Amino acid sequence: MTASATRIDIPLFPLNAVLFPGGEVALRIFEPRYLDMVRDCARGSSPFGICLILDGAEVGEPATPAAVGTLAHIVDFSTTPDGLLGIRARGERRFRLARSRVRDNGLAHGEVEVWPDEDRAEVPVEFHLLATILERLLEKTGGAHAKAPRAQFDDAGWVGFRLAELLPLENRERQMLLQTTDPLERLTQLMHTLPRFQQG
Repeated sequence: MTASATRIDIPLFPLNAVLFPGGEVALRIFEPRYLDMVRDCARGSSPFGICLILDGAEVGEPATPAAVGTLAHIVDFSTTPDGLLGIRARGERRFRLARSRVRDNGLAHGEVEVWPDEDRAEVPVEFHLLATILERLLEKTGGAHAKAPRAQFDDAGWVGFRLAELLPLENRERQMLLQTTDPLERLTQLMHTLPRFQQG
């Protein structure tokens, strides 16, 4: 990104999942390092970073995160059936990890460059099929976007991010879609995946 990109220091939460801007993720929190992170983020209404794990695991030793992730803000707290702390976090802007370090408690922190929001682009006619597929998927799955206004389905960035969440893609594919900075290029990539989901 350009030199004008905002650079901030945030705690990192590597996951075996990809969070997209506007998406939501439910997390079970039990490790002390992440309990501390949630407390600090809730106290300061500050974000943390979710990155796909490239090497390692979600628990135990710090994992190797992907270089591009998504800022997440906590929007709800709960208690899980097994008595653990549950949080729901919403994805906001994407970021690129400039450098990272691991604190004494095992929590990874990163100095990140926050990307600007994508410019809004209309869904071109050749990609209207993708918007239709998204509508049908949301009708079936429900969730936070099930009652999205009609205008959202004309927004190429929003349609691409929501389909990237809902289609049965590999996490590496989702990561590539997250890193794509042109919403129309993202729709092109998604169109190329459709033949594998067609029923014979």
